[in-house]
Amino acid sequence: MTTSRPQGEQPRRRAPAGAAVLREDVTEAIRAAVFEELASVGYARMSIEGIARRAGVGKTAVYRRWRSKLHLVLDLVSAIAVQGLPAPDTGSLEGDLRLLYEVTSRALKHPVASQIIPDLQAEAARNPEIAEALQKALREGQYGVASGIVRAAVERGELRAEVDEELALDLVSGPLYWRAVVVRAGLPKGYLGKLAAATAAGLRAL
Repeated sequence: MTTSRPQGEQPRRRAPAGAAVLREDVTEAIRAAVFEELASVGYARMSIEGIARRAGVGKTAVYRRWRSKLHLVLDLVSAIAVQGLPAPDTGSLEGDLRLLYEVTSRALKHPVASQIIPDLQAEAARNPEIAEALQKALREGQYGVASGIVRAAVERGELRAEVDEELALDLVSGPLYWRAVVVRAGLPKGYLGKLAAATAAGLRAL
């Protein structure tokens, strides 16, 4: 027995056999699990099994989205560049630097970030793909904001138009990163304000 379809009504299209709809909540749970797993065991010991267990999903759910742990980590590192940091707009060079340092300092003190960044740096020395992704994330994130601070200062007349931008970006981004990530020492009271003032003075001297 066949049923007639009202005239003009189009037949419903079925999803192709085998097609999987990737639930966004599962994807986000896996991403969160990767950060936690990296912080807990590091990249070398991290496994798809461990990620899946931490996310509460099967290994198949991870492999549907990423074909290996390398591609998973590369995707997450690249996402850092997209998210970026908020661009300070206080109206002064020193004020912008102080705000940038406060936001960056809070991010670097997060226990997950403090474990993941050094580990990925070590892995980048052995893996060119991770090195490229990490460099891109840092340049497009931190350097992008620092570049905006320098350009705004030039427009306000606080810095010379001929300022060496590459050197300026190193000067803005280097000291706090060195202390928080490489030396991994705590910041004394008033350190960020002094760093902002010293950096502003250094930029004016370029």
